[in-house]
Amino acid sequence: MAQATAKELILVTGVTGYIAGRTAEAFLQAGYRVRGTVRDLSSARQTQKALSEFGSQFEVTVVPDICVAGALDEAMEGCSGVVQIAAPMRISGQKAIPAVEEAVNIVNNVLESASEHQSVESVVLMSSVSAIRRSGSGPYTFTEKDWNTEVEAIFRNDPDNMSGGMIYRAAKVAAERAFWKYRATNKPTFAMAAINPSFVHGPPLVVPNSVFKIKGTTGFIVSIQAGLDGPDVFKAYPWWVDVRDVARIIVFCVKSHADGERFLAVSAYGPQQAVADVLRSVRPNSRVEKGVPGEGYAMPGYRAPENEDQILDGSKLVRVTGQDYIPYEQSVVDTANAYEPLLANLGPSIYIKKMSQKIFSYLMPSSK
Repeated sequence: MAQATAKELILVTGVTGYIAGRTAEAFLQAGYRVRGTVRDLSSARQTQKALSEFGSQFEVTVVPDICVAGALDEAMEGCSGVVQIAAPMRISGQKAIPAVEEAVNIVNNVLESASEHQSVESVVLMSSVSAIRRSGSGPYTFTEKDWNTEVEAIFRNDPDNMSGGMIYRAAKVAAERAFWKYRATNKPTFAMAAINPSFVHGPPLVVPNSVFKIKGTTGFIVSIQAGLDGPDVFKAYPWWVDVRDVARIIVFCVKSHADGERFLAVSAYGPQQAVADVLRSVRPNSRVEKGVPGEGYAMPGYRAPENEDQILDGSKLVRVTGQDYIPYEQSVVDTANAYEPLLANLGPSIYIKKMSQKIFSYLMPSSK
């Protein structure tokens, strides 16, 4: 990708997060300047260290509560692009109605602030496959044209009895609906695009100092790497994309001023057995459980097996950008290599298994 001209400034919200950190890095590598928002400066130290090679091209600014109207007004000064990734919502303990309202308010706050700054030319929203995919019977291929109308109906009819996962999905759908409603109603001068990734893995920009501090869906690979059984949610919907591909499409959207576009980012079908097969191929003597090699996915290319009715089609991203996804094997191995030092300090596998539930309690709130 060509370098940005005149060192344009991009705002990345929640820059210490897993996807946001890699996104900031991708913009810096493409020649942009980046301003990242954090809740407090102390939380940004590791991210600043990881991006220190870019010097003054990377800066952070404190936004204590992105839910407050006008919270981003100062942060957007001089920015040509805005990437909304920060989402302070946690599933645990949340009721559906306030969680969905919070998600919608955040999106509207971002867009209202962007509208107050003539310098802003592009806004990109980090949405989710949860806003697209719904359950159902019979063969179906999901693309960018689809919406999770199922969870929308549940939210309308019975919000008080929604599970944490349903609340997460409802919030994602509502937030993206609000994003596009704003565009249709207000017709802003800036371009607007949304990214809908499946489960995301790949090496983080900042590796935590403990396996119990891993957040997000990379924990699926770490659990298998440690000889554990992965969480059921990842077994049911094992569609994956590398975090570096997500960052790349965000940069593409800003640089090309993609407007009115959604991008379903999904590169491979990788159930637990696929992860195990990849890891055992490069580490035959590891503690990874052998399982039944080749079971549950199709080759070549880590595709869904014939008995999988619900298919996710991420081909638009490749078609529009002209660049293919990072190979699944590379993504799995790179992720495992990043976290391997943490596993070395955990001791016998029996100890790891006893602690696995604690690990997953950290992971699930961030699941896609």
